Amino acid sequence: MPRYFKLDECDALLPEVERALRDAVFHRAEYRKADQELDASMRHIRVSGGARVDRTGYLATRARRDSSGAALHDALERIERAGAMVKDLDIGLIDFLSLHRGREVCLCWKLGEGKIEWWHGVDEGFAGRKRIDDDFRRSHGPDAGAAPN
Repeated sequence: MPRYFKLDECDALLPEVERALRDAVFHRAEYRKADQELDASMRHIRVSGGARVDRTGYLATRARRDSSGAALHDALERIERAGAMVKDLDIGLIDFLSLHRGREVCLCWKLGEGKIEWWHGVDEGFAGRKRIDDDFRRSHGPDAGAAPN
């Protein structure tokens, strides 16, 4: 069963989630950089027929890639344990599930934003973000009632 959040719960979790998200962004970049270096090394090995291979450098780069991959995995797990869902690691976008008038919605936050100020329906995504207003504040969260008829 999914966990539904109130806005104040998400805001309280943001410092922890932001640290983990920044770690994830950093380690993914490091992983990609090391992976590209390994690809370049493999191309060089193939072209040179294996001559003059810097085995120590290759193994160090592979260890750096593997370490970054493990750290990325750990950062993503920390975000998930906090209850957030990574939607776009390129821009640092996360969502927290909530309910608004009995309908499942996402509280949406992006790196660089001071607090959660946006929400959208689960099928709308980032393009459908709406600013959180007083009506939303009154009628969201796990204990929010069903939509009026």
